[in-house]
Order: sequence, then structure tokens, then C-alpha cells
Amino acid sequence: MGLLMATTACTATNGSPTAAPTASTTAETTAAPFTIAGPSPTPAPRAPPDACARAALARLDLAGRAGQVLMVGVDINDPQPGYAELAPYRIGSVFLAGRSTAGVDVIRTAVMPLQTDALGTTGAYLHLAVDQEGGNVQSLRGPGFTDLPTALEQAAAGPEALGTQAAGWAAELARAGITLDLAPVADVVPAGTAAGNPPIGASSRQYGSDPAEVAPLVAAVTAALERAGVGATVKHFPGLGRVRVNTDTSTGAVDEQTTADDPALQPFVAGIEAGTTAVMVSSASYPQLDADNLAPFSAAIIQGLLKDRLAFTGVVVSDDIGRAVAVSGRAPGQRAVDFVAAGGDLVLTVDVGDAQPMSAALIARARSDSAFAERLSDAALRVLRSKQRAGLLVC
Repeated sequence: MGLLMATTACTATNGSPTAAPTASTTAETTAAPFTIAGPSPTPAPRAPPDACARAALARLDLAGRAGQVLMVGVDINDPQPGYAELAPYRIGSVFLAGRSTAGVDVIRTAVMPLQTDALGTTGAYLHLAVDQEGGNVQSLRGPGFTDLPTALEQAAAGPEALGTQAAGWAAELARAGITLDLAPVADVVPAGTAAGNPPIGASSRQYGSDPAEVAPLVAAVTAALERAGVGATVKHFPGLGRVRVNTDTSTGAVDEQTTADDPALQPFVAGIEAGTTAVMVSSASYPQLDADNLAPFSAAIIQGLLKDRLAFTGVVVSDDIGRAVAVSGRAPGQRAVDFVAAGGDLVLTVDVGDAQPMSAALIARARSDSAFAERLSDAALRVLRSKQRAGLLVC
């Protein structure tokens, strides 16, 4: 990722390497004296694999932990002013909002000062996220960035070739200093319904209509991103392929069909098995899974289905719950609290102005509710583990 980041090594060795034996050409070779070895020294205990993340968490007060579970949008073409506004809230991740044609070198030059500032403010480097899917959803273009085809066009290559192509696209993001791509899309759009599916199908953001065919494509892109050091974000759990309205612009996005055993979950499972850093939760309603709550506020969907049943141990991130109309019935601070309480780990808002009310609400709830304080700490730890994995912690 180009950042000079130090991490604590946790590996242990059992001694110096043994010299290669020398072949003997004579029977008179004298054997080495036989000795009885003394008791072996007790090996030093190994540090847990997330020791660096746990140490980072221990250094954070309540406000710092709240900051780690927030990802806030800043202008992709001029991120410094927006990030300066976030400094009082010790925000741990930023989303580069908008579109840029400046190219790899310009973006890297723009975001590296944010990393320096973040280390001093939060004690860790930032997750820097973009939407780099393909087609109409490509945040970064210009010199050094490939113009990406739509997901449907990508799918025609097949999993193996797509994985090779995605490795190149991921390397471009890594060179630009990006640490988290809000892709790939795992939503399955039933055949013949794309035009009536505004958030996904109408823009060809889906890899296909058959979950069994979509799953290996999602896995290939996920693995390519992760190998390049850019975290993948499989989205939009548990699927936006069947809804008839866009959650960004309307209420009433309902999927009446999806169940906990739905075949359309296969691509999400494939992304999880491929090692995705994050899974993004949609802002639609799924009555078969939770009749009372939208997905970002549903413990049944986030904790019960995604974390418990599907055994996802990474970072659960919201879709934008800042400006999205689907969640407009709750105040910004309440959205953040309800998402974390339901099992979410990283609250995404594209609005810089949401940082203050969201941070304040998380802190206030944690101070008054010990169970929520524990949940907030767990969410922050999950984010910090992802940063340790990405080389974004100093221990």
C-alpha cells in the first residue's frame, strides 16, 4: 500500500537454522559424542493473532472507539478540508465521495496527508474507501486507472479470466493508496427483471441472474482485491436484486422473497469464503427475515444471519445511512446507534455533518448502557483487526 507502517512481529523460532549435512566418503568417520540433552526451555507464549488490534483498542477511550466505527464521506477531489472537519471526532475511516478523473498519482498525493494526520489524531491509519465496481459506478478514472466494464460485461470473461483482470484493477487502487473497495456486488437479479430493479439491474451492476454462476465471479474479484492488499466489500447483503425502488432515493424497497436458506445468498457466502474484509448491508426491508426492521437495524439479519449462521467474522458496514431516503425516518445519531446495536461494525455516511451527531449518540448510549458499550468495543475491534490485516496499525 506504499505506506511505511510498522507492525509487531508475533512469530517465534525454535533456534538457528541447521547447516546442511556433509556427505561422508569413508567408513572411518568418527561419530559425534552422545550426550543426554537437558530439559527443553519452555517456549514463550505466542501472542494472539489480533494482539496489535487489541492493543490499539486498549489505547482508545470511548470517543476513540466511536470514531473507529464511523466512515464519513469527503470530497474525492479535495479530501483535506473535509477530513479537517472530522478531526474533533477522531474518525477512523473515510469514503472518497464523488468522481475523479485525476489519475493514480494525483489521488495518492491527495490522500497521503490524510494518513499522516490520522495517525496523530487516532493512533491508527485510515481505511480509505471508494466505489470501484465498473460501468457507471467507478469513482476513480484517469491516468493509471482502467476504464472498467459493467459487472455483466465482466462476467462474460468467466471466473478465472475475471480474477486475472481484477488483480490488475486492484493493483491500481493499491498504488493510489486506497485500502477498501466497496465492491464486488453480490446481488442476483432474476432473469427478465433488470429494467425494473433500479439500484442494480437497471445499471448492469449484477454479475448475473443465476446464483451458482454469480458466486465464483464474486469470489474471484474478492480474492484478487484481497491479494493486492485492498479490502473487498461484498454487497448489498442479503441482496438488492429483487427490490423495485432505490433505497438512496425512496422508501419502500421491500424484498418479499429472501429467506435464510435462499439460493441468492450463495454469492455472499462465496465472498466470505474468499476472505472478504467487509460485507455491506442493504437498507431495504426483508419481511421473511425480519418483519419489523429495515436490514441495517435488524439484529436478525446482521447478527443472526450474517454473523452467526454464515459465520462472518469480518467488518459489517452499512450502506450510506446519511443521505439515503430509506432511513430518513430516524435521526442520524439514532441510525448509528441502531446499526451498531443490531451487530453492525462500521457506519457509513456520505455527509460530513453527520459525524458530530453520530459520534455523540454512540458515546451517550455507551455511557448509559454497558451492554452497548461492549458491543461498541467489539465493533471497533473488528475494524481494528481489518486494519491490522491491511498494515494500517502501528504496534
